[in-house]
Amino acid sequence: MRNLSPVPGRLGPWQYLQNALYYLHVGLATLLIGLAGLPFVAFGGRDAANAVATRWIGYMLWAARLHLGVTCELRGTPPEGDCIVAAKHQCFFDILVIAHALPRRAFVMKREVMRVPIMGWYAYKVGCIPIDRARGRDALRAIAGELRARLASAGGLGQLIIYPEGTRTRPGERRDYKHGVGTLRLAADLPVVPVAVNTGLFWPRKGWGVRPGRAVVEFLPVIAPDFPRDEFMSRLRADIEDNSDRLLAEAGFRQ
Repeated sequence: MRNLSPVPGRLGPWQYLQNALYYLHVGLATLLIGLAGLPFVAFGGRDAANAVATRWIGYMLWAARLHLGVTCELRGTPPEGDCIVAAKHQCFFDILVIAHALPRRAFVMKREVMRVPIMGWYAYKVGCIPIDRARGRDALRAIAGELRARLASAGGLGQLIIYPEGTRTRPGERRDYKHGVGTLRLAADLPVVPVAVNTGLFWPRKGWGVRPGRAVVEFLPVIAPDFPRDEFMSRLRADIEDNSDRLLAEAGFRQ
């Protein structure tokens, strides 16, 4: 694991107040948008749930720009077909940006998250897949079976977002990649789209002390389903980490 020095400087009291106002604002908006969308989702299924989610995520991004002065430049071409999206994960902000860029997004997420009132129900309706990490290989086999079933259905899979490191990381930090993404890719014969980010420079892992600026999220060239199995993880890791380091350097971050 490699660590680079943290971004220098301290935030003033006003910026922390702006952070608090943002979370208060989006908390209320989440409740209102979630409740207002329930009747549509109850009768409209996954497409309706995705429409509500897109509106909610867009509102969250707008509020981040309003309160915190944070925007994001989107590079590359977001996929539209069935695939796995394997992304660097530095903070809550990159979740929003990546999800907003995809038309039929879904996440592999901890099952506890899907028990959260309202939003957990939406996560289920848009196709998010819960994972019980304690079950190890059994959990991966269950997810692989779910992917194959969805691919065979009329609605298809959509874009399944996975974080190969399994957690948020600091800018410049590299962790070992978990092999779940490779297992699911083979089991479902899916292309994988790597994603690089530098969002952690502006939005810390724990969500407080957000700094104004323009982050970058970049969709990288697709890795085809027939890419050699024994080379896949090293290729994926190099694509994501090297390009994330490049985006950090562009923003002025140095070791």
